[in-house]
Amino acid sequence: MLEQLKDLHAQALEELSKVDNPQELEAWRIRYLGKKSSLIRILRSVGSLPLDERQSIGAKANEVKRALESSLEEKGRSLQEALLTSHRESQRLDVTLPGRPLPIGRLHPTTQTLNEICDVFKNMGFQVIEGPDVEWDYYNFEALNIPQHHPARDMFATLWIDAGMGGKARLLRTHTSPMQIRLMEKERPPIRAIVPGRVYRYEATDATHESMFYQVEGLAVDKNITMADLKGTLFEFCRCIFGEDRKVRFRCDYFPFVEPGVEVAIECSACAGAGCRLCGYSGWIEILGAGMVHPDVLARVDIDPRIYSGFAFGMGVERIPMLRYGIDDIRLFYSNDLRFLRQF
Repeated sequence: MLEQLKDLHAQALEELSKVDNPQELEAWRIRYLGKKSSLIRILRSVGSLPLDERQSIGAKANEVKRALESSLEEKGRSLQEALLTSHRESQRLDVTLPGRPLPIGRLHPTTQTLNEICDVFKNMGFQVIEGPDVEWDYYNFEALNIPQHHPARDMFATLWIDAGMGGKARLLRTHTSPMQIRLMEKERPPIRAIVPGRVYRYEATDATHESMFYQVEGLAVDKNITMADLKGTLFEFCRCIFGEDRKVRFRCDYFPFVEPGVEVAIECSACAGAGCRLCGYSGWIEILGAGMVHPDVLARVDIDPRIYSGFAFGMGVERIPMLRYGIDDIRLFYSNDLRFLRQF
């Protein structure tokens, strides 16, 4: 058996010297070091040999096994080095060639739309301000004529952070309107500002609803502001965003913090007002809510409603690119799917 081990060792080394690729090397390993190889069978049979032969043959078999494993490892390194050398030779680097262009990122479609909206209102003299995402109940509801147990609170599926008394509960803001109050507390008229930011609703997500989305709130307060100023401002906004020829419609609506309140709709781009599935066969698509600031809201921040008046409006940002580009699912904006985002 010792002679058999010696011959096996010599034969294995001879065959290993002829191996010149990783596939042949793996086949050699299975043949000489695999579970069914001759060497392993010898090692398994050592226990059945007479005691005087067991020690010498076992030691020799283990010695051959270690030698073959060492030769296998060394051959693997040499093949890897040869492969790398061959690759370098075939892929020489020409340092005079221009570098590979790096992919250029772009702004998210929501950010693009947000910037476009802000630019339109900045051109009309509005300042852009921001507010906190975590808000007090007082600013989010009570100061906007929505006291506790008011039925209008059912419109807002609120994400509460903690409970409190007297408007001291904290929540994730359900709209950007709280900044109306914060701004009027700090500044005296004339005021013209828009407030872009994230808002949060505790509701199930579907093609038209998300638990987190963007809104833009607008506020103007001064002497002698009328509904005509509100309509002129929003007409100009719609024409800048949707085109000069797009028709705009105002209809009465209810919001607790404005009186009167209106909804603003644009002519459906898909059917040009004729009626289709997109617009519910009405020919119009609502894009924002607005109205004249309620006198009680002004009085609450020590602005005399007998002297000053104002208007406010609010819109969902994602709704605008959905209408402009025919996007039918708001969840696409937050899916991080590059196939969708690269289109903008």
